[in-house]
Amino acid sequence: MKIRTVLGDISSGELGLTLVHEHIMCDFIGADRVSRDRYDFQEVFNVMLPYLNEIKQLGVSGFVDCTPAFIGRDPQLLASLSKASSIHILTNTGLYKEPFLPKYAFEYSAEELASMWVNEIEEGIEGTPIKAGFVKIAVNPGHIIPIQQKIVKAAARCSLSTGAVIVCHTASGIAAMELLDIVDEESLDPAKVIVAHCDSEENWNYHLKILQRGAWVEYDGISETTAMKVLNLIRLVVDNGFSDRLLLSQDAGWYNVGEKRGGTIRPYSYLVKNFVPLMLREGLSQSLVDKVLVKNPARAFQIN
Repeated sequence: MKIRTVLGDISSGELGLTLVHEHIMCDFIGADRVSRDRYDFQEVFNVMLPYLNEIKQLGVSGFVDCTPAFIGRDPQLLASLSKASSIHILTNTGLYKEPFLPKYAFEYSAEELASMWVNEIEEGIEGTPIKAGFVKIAVNPGHIIPIQQKIVKAAARCSLSTGAVIVCHTASGIAAMELLDIVDEESLDPAKVIVAHCDSEENWNYHLKILQRGAWVEYDGISETTAMKVLNLIRLVVDNGFSDRLLLSQDAGWYNVGEKRGGTIRPYSYLVKNFVPLMLREGLSQSLVDKVLVKNPARAFQIN
């Protein structure tokens, strides 16, 4: 099986130690105003490259950029950074949620949206040869509203056509259950769904329900302040026999368009430099570390 990066396809075995949910750049001005004219390409490159070089020195070789379209996705920037850092970077297709949805998101059918996204995976993004390696979507907290239901349906159909995994911004257990209900209705294998930001859901029963239904649980808010909480969540997953569907990351970065030199950048190094040693000190095994940071990402992001 292969992984689709911004520089082309690689074998899943080449991906290596991977941060599965990070951001190079984001622009939260809104879909109607977002534009490449709002930032200096070279400045963003210069600001962010040292952070990638740092994690490369720490052994990271895979990096999943989860910035969606209309929030600052720039595949050419990612390709340039991938070449310069020698890190395999993945970008995405799909759409997020209001106020970051373009007008056409409300006008097009789920099938039309899915067709657009399939094209970005198979042909390239915005006229470039750079292809998306996964689908990034979002659902609102609580019961999923109609526009997000349509986006989930479109993502499922895109995944069925391409084999690309769906990463869904999901900070609510109720929304996660409804997300997986739609996935079931579309006859998509739930193993093709990564439920992001699970560590934001305080009811841990939902975490187990997600895993029992066959989807991936992603704890991607790892930082110094959340470390012990995430360790307990990892134990929950491992003790219940679901380590094969666990992913870890930091949701870190990012160059914030509109702020001077991107504002305060949160480095990508904490997970590997500090959290992994903490895992080992707390009695978790090196084989578990290798599974969740190397083997699981390679399985999760495989594409047809």
